[in-house]
Amino acid sequence: MKFLKKISLFIFSLSILLCHGVSESTASAMSNASLIDWSRFGAEHMVTGYDHILFLVGVLFFLTKYIDIFKFITAFTIAHCLTLIFATNFGITANAYLIDAIIAFSVIYKGFENLDGFKKVFSTKAPNLIVMVFVFGLIHGFGLSTKLQEVATSSNIDLSLSQILSFNIGVELGQIIVLIILFPLLSLIRKKYFNFISKFTNWGLVVAGVLLFIFQINGYINDEHHDNPKTNSGDHHHHHH
Repeated sequence: MKFLKKISLFIFSLSILLCHGVSESTASAMSNASLIDWSRFGAEHMVTGYDHILFLVGVLFFLTKYIDIFKFITAFTIAHCLTLIFATNFGITANAYLIDAIIAFSVIYKGFENLDGFKKVFSTKAPNLIVMVFVFGLIHGFGLSTKLQEVATSSNIDLSLSQILSFNIGVELGQIIVLIILFPLLSLIRKKYFNFISKFTNWGLVVAGVLLFIFQINGYINDEHHDNPKTNSGDHHHHHH
């Protein structure tokens, strides 16, 4: 029984930790927000988006040249801008739990790829990394769009293109803040004990991705509104990592 209580407490704590959804006060404030406020909402969402940050850690982990960082971040940025703007503007949505489960899988994928898993497990080369970063960027953008549409629906907001673009600008500013913090930190660990740190960090990405994946699939299974993702936005606040 004590073990079960500990597991329950762990899952409850995890749900709190992984929740970076928009708060009641923020959702309410969106109703009368200026375009600058919408940019701030986007930046806050990106900076607190554990799934996006974990994926970026995986992408940046072995990159040391600025040109390489620019190429990969540009591919990721273009991709998530496309789906964020397009899907939100045209009201294309899906169940947020399933989208976030795929985003969690992207974290698992990047950790696995960084551990040279394709060669060790499948005896093959990993797929082209820029292509994969672009594909996963499309999924990350769709996740951002789904969350934005959920909040807009719960706040009775008919999103305009200017609001969507302002939110997207905020997301990009938030990503820049994350990169400014991540790059120096990753540079610091590329010294002593790098092999150990590399294995520890990338296995950490795999484990974190698996936990996030299980968390989201569990949320989907227990979500009574999962057949109609549009209706659940007013009834529950989606736990986003």
